[in-house]
Amino acid sequence: MNFAPSPLPATEPPRDCPLCPRLVAFREELRAEHPDWWNAPVPAFGDPDAWLCIVGLAPGKHGANRTGRPFTGDYAGDLLFATLAKFGLTTGTYDSRPDDGLELKGVIICNSVKCLPPQNKPTPAEIHTCRPFLHGQIDVLNNARIFLALGQIAHQSAVKVLGGRLPKARFAHLAEHRLPDGRMLIDSYHCSRYNTNTGRLTAEMFEAVFARALELREVTGG
Repeated sequence: MNFAPSPLPATEPPRDCPLCPRLVAFREELRAEHPDWWNAPVPAFGDPDAWLCIVGLAPGKHGANRTGRPFTGDYAGDLLFATLAKFGLTTGTYDSRPDDGLELKGVIICNSVKCLPPQNKPTPAEIHTCRPFLHGQIDVLNNARIFLALGQIAHQSAVKVLGGRLPKARFAHLAEHRLPDGRMLIDSYHCSRYNTNTGRLTAEMFEAVFARALELREVTGG
């Protein structure tokens, strides 16, 4: 499998990042079990000149941890990339592979946690430890004025990195938060299979988030 390079290479952790012992142990276990998988911190994906930054949670086991590209190879990616395509924010066709030729237009995806956590649940300490990498990536996204957090953990990390205050920025689907420097954060329920299967998130609800992001882009001049 050909893995996609990062658009922000100087901001990425090393492939054998040692910072979170539990995640390192899980990574080594999966490297032995699936030596042809990515099994490393998953880099950002998209346009380094993006106006919209999507902040995700962490790699999925059979998705990004396998393929090395955020949201690639699992159901969450099917919904996310189909929605981005509907709004004209992609070129090429998503085919669940990092070498499918898909490109994002004006959009970049960065995760709150770079490595796969067991049961898809990072600990608070792991989230905190990985936050400097998200901070470093957002710091170099000079054109990003709109941020979209997928789920509450991504929301909390984004608020802290962007200089907001969590008590004043409560997570809710389609909630909007103006940050101190004028940038905007929009919240969405995560596009996971669980959320869509239970009806917590519908395709229409997810599309509404991107429609609003495009509206805000016009307002902010992003």
